[in-house]
Amino acid sequence: MIEVSPTLRIDEAEVDMTAIRAQGAGGQNVNKVNSAIHLRFDIPGSSLPDNIKTRLLDKKDTRVTAEGVFVLKAQNFRTQEQNRLDAQNRLAEWVASALVVKKKRKPTRISKGAQARRKENKRQQSRQKALRKKVDI
Repeated sequence: MIEVSPTLRIDEAEVDMTAIRAQGAGGQNVNKVNSAIHLRFDIPGSSLPDNIKTRLLDKKDTRVTAEGVFVLKAQNFRTQEQNRLDAQNRLAEWVASALVVKKKRKPTRISKGAQARRKENKRQQSRQKALRKKVDI
């Protein structure tokens, strides 16, 4: 079980992890060892609560496919086991970010006093600039 929060866990059977070859420099081992982990997590088919599923699918994340599958590649470490743990932790953090409910924005209004001060300041600026004009005799 992957622990997201004290009350929410993801069953490891719902997460598909395959070992692949890592990219980048790595010497002779890079072409022989499958140390990177390719993680796939089907959001609609998971056992997560529906409200969390919708929040995850509504996120503008490029790692979520059109079918709702979260795809992650972990290749930060040299060993497969470290990359597997890293992938699970990153998945748990991503799901945990959907647990936080964003506060709805309450539109603010400018006070009447602030509006009056702004208009008075504009009138004063207008008068000052009008006095700079040439006088017509």
